[in-house]
Amino acid sequence: MASQLKDQFGESVPRAIAAMIRAVHAEFPHDDFLADVRQGYGPLSLTQRGFHIAGAMRKHLPQEYPRAVRILVESASQPHEHQATGGMSSFLYMPHLFFISQHGLEHFEDSMRAQHALTQRFTAEFSVRAYLEKHPERTLALLREWTRDPSEHVRRLVSEGTRPRLPWASRLRAFQKDPRPVIELLELLKDDPSLYVRRSVANNLNDIGKDHPALLVATAKRWLKNATPERRWIVNHALRSAIKRADAGALGALGYGGKADVSVRKAAITPARARIGGSVSISFLLVNRLARRQRVMADLVVHFVKSRGTGAKTFKLKAVDLPPRGNVTLGKKIVLKQLTTRKHYPGVHRVEALLNGQRVKLGQFALR
Repeated sequence: MASQLKDQFGESVPRAIAAMIRAVHAEFPHDDFLADVRQGYGPLSLTQRGFHIAGAMRKHLPQEYPRAVRILVESASQPHEHQATGGMSSFLYMPHLFFISQHGLEHFEDSMRAQHALTQRFTAEFSVRAYLEKHPERTLALLREWTRDPSEHVRRLVSEGTRPRLPWASRLRAFQKDPRPVIELLELLKDDPSLYVRRSVANNLNDIGKDHPALLVATAKRWLKNATPERRWIVNHALRSAIKRADAGALGALGYGGKADVSVRKAAITPARARIGGSVSISFLLVNRLARRQRVMADLVVHFVKSRGTGAKTFKLKAVDLPPRGNVTLGKKIVLKQLTTRKHYPGVHRVEALLNGQRVKLGQFALR
């Protein structure tokens, strides 16, 4: 995680937590807790700091877990002086959920009640995964009930917590192997009134499609029958990775199946010699060669030079509805700055258009 996120989780976090706990549990050893947290706190990453605080909680809260977790949940509603920017204020409750994931597995009902309460302050999507692995049937049954919960945060937890490939979290290998239990939950959430929940549903289905592309396409086709605009948005978002992979089934589900009968003209890549840190603009004219309308999913593929060989990256352009004999100009500006997610290297970079999954050469540019 970026250092600025870690910086938002400084010593004001344990101070706030200590004061909140002492407000509901007078015997809490406030100073001893803070002294333990400060030991080695500085070099730790964001999540490491969360686990470190959770460890200090375990040492200084009552050793009877049900009592300890009740104190944590009650303390979460207390006022505090911790302030953070960039959406980081809710991370104050991350150690509470790490405490539950590490120490509550033998107290299922107490822990699930606590996660239900705390996820409305900070997502329990990471902690609930430990319960899906330890108590899969009981956890899935409860999550099924939570799909009807009044809180959108709880309903989102059902989807986000069961994502097989949730970022920053360990994989749910059982669901990667057999995602049907997850699909059953997503079926109950696909028409949720909250965009917050629906976006999570789409991301979960996108995860599933990376391991089970045929199941993704079958689910998408089923959901598109008599679909509302909101459900159609879910399907489009869920298929985004498959579309980038030029998966024929995914393209067909959205009505872009089959080879596009088009021609590509006036391809332009400028400058022909670009610099690392600069940018390159790519454009072309897409022409319908038929006397009938055609739907074309148009994307751009750049074969970036790597330290060893090349690696292709797909950039979204546009889904176009070409009129008979019609045309449209498409293009994109590619920024060539060094990024944490992509490092640029000198060399010749090939460029292609991706049209309904079919690649068409556009040219190349040299990077120096």
